[in-house]
Amino acid sequence: MNRTGLFVALSLALIIGVVFGIYPELDLKLAALFYDPKTHSFPLKLDGYASFARDAAMWVAWGLALPSIIALVVKLIRPDRPLLVRGRTMAFLLLTLSLSAIVLSNLTFKSHWGRPRPVVVTEFAGDLPFVPWWDPRGRCGRNCSFFSGEGATAFWTLAPAALTPPVVRPFAYAAATLFGLATSVLRMAFGGHFFTDIAAAGLVTFLVIWLAHSYIYRWPSTRLSDEAIDAALTRFAWPGYRLMRRLLRRRREPGASPAA
Repeated sequence: MNRTGLFVALSLALIIGVVFGIYPELDLKLAALFYDPKTHSFPLKLDGYASFARDAAMWVAWGLALPSIIALVVKLIRPDRPLLVRGRTMAFLLLTLSLSAIVLSNLTFKSHWGRPRPVVVTEFAGDLPFVPWWDPRGRCGRNCSFFSGEGATAFWTLAPAALTPPVVRPFAYAAATLFGLATSVLRMAFGGHFFTDIAAAGLVTFLVIWLAHSYIYRWPSTRLSDEAIDAALTRFAWPGYRLMRRLLRRRREPGASPAA
């Protein structure tokens, strides 16, 4: 997560955005590689193995986040106990996953950027007109194409890769990038997304991860510590914890009614 990576990502965003903005038909040509005009469908969408691979990719990503999710839930229930994982690790992984795959993709762009998916545009036997990546005025009503939520989730594996030991980190970055690309191309093959949808997913996710990593780990003015995050969660959850203990104590007192 250095400045070179940021420069490469921003350069790719500029090049892809300009090229596909000037020549939006490139999105259609790339999507057509996976389309069968004889059956008027995207055949791989019906393949059982491909569907399993799609689901498995999401299991892998969320599996990497699961220890941090469990640690947060346990901490909120028992704030008197220390976090099960390092505070910065938990904050970094859950913050980046929430922002990239949930907030920005599904709750923001996909809900308000009306770009139809390839499978429903007229060029592929659908009933909605194609619109380029930059145009939010498409006729898709909900769960639209721009940008890919599953692609963002797959590319999010760059976040745990950023926390690996320096000696293996380049290989972890390469594996996460290949994982994100493979998962995203599979979404294209299903007719679920255009190339610019998955490119935006990868680039936005990388930017979120880069900023969060800098904020939590690198920038002196904002750098956090594991202890500070643990203490903040303790303060947040402590009032609820004390309330629950009082309620449980009252239920155990002699003469207390079952509904008390």
